[in-house]
Amino acid sequence: MPTAENCLSRKAAVTDPHGGLGTSRFRRSLAWHIARRPNGLVALAIQYGHLRSTLVSEGYASRSRGGIHQLIDVETVLAVADTVAELKDGMQAGEGISGPAARRVIKAAARATIFEGTTINETTARRLIANEDVMIYDNPQAFVLCHYQRAQALCHRDGVKDFPSLDHCVPGCGNVVRTDRHAAGLRDRADVLDKRAAHAPQPVGDRLRGRAAKLRELADDHDRTRIILQETT
Repeated sequence: MPTAENCLSRKAAVTDPHGGLGTSRFRRSLAWHIARRPNGLVALAIQYGHLRSTLVSEGYASRSRGGIHQLIDVETVLAVADTVAELKDGMQAGEGISGPAARRVIKAAARATIFEGTTINETTARRLIANEDVMIYDNPQAFVLCHYQRAQALCHRDGVKDFPSLDHCVPGCGNVVRTDRHAAGLRDRADVLDKRAAHAPQPVGDRLRGRAAKLRELADDHDRTRIILQETT
């Protein structure tokens, strides 16, 4: 047990050069981890999707000049900028894409310069999120990109919104795009499911093998229908 003398002799904590730890800094860290970490946008859709649309979020945000939903918008746009840049680089290197929105995405990637040199704050974030032509969301759990357009979205059960519900991606949605990397990920996931199936009871194993076969079918369909940048120019 530490003695009173030892406690008194301990040095005080070093002062944070960025200032005190307050709610605004907490919100910034929370928004970054939600939107910018791997699968962060999916986590946002699952756990924090209400923040953009409920009275709870509006009340919480109003407690401070910078509400968490505004910060999440900023981090979401920054994450989308990274996704668009990576997609553009991949296509220029010969990567193929497929899906109903493939040709739309090629045009959107050509507009990626809209993110370059732009200071992303709450105002520009809201403006960019409202621009359906440039917003491309990555959904690595579903192995797709979403070039979200409200009129074609199948992920909303309660009406259209200004952003996708990435935890409810629906096969056949007109906003879906898949890349060569997504197809490779589908096959890797199928291999994992087959390994699990080999050590599972038969009913469970059959479901896992069926799911693996479906994933490989999606990957094969991508290979058959993929287009490359040179084919559209």
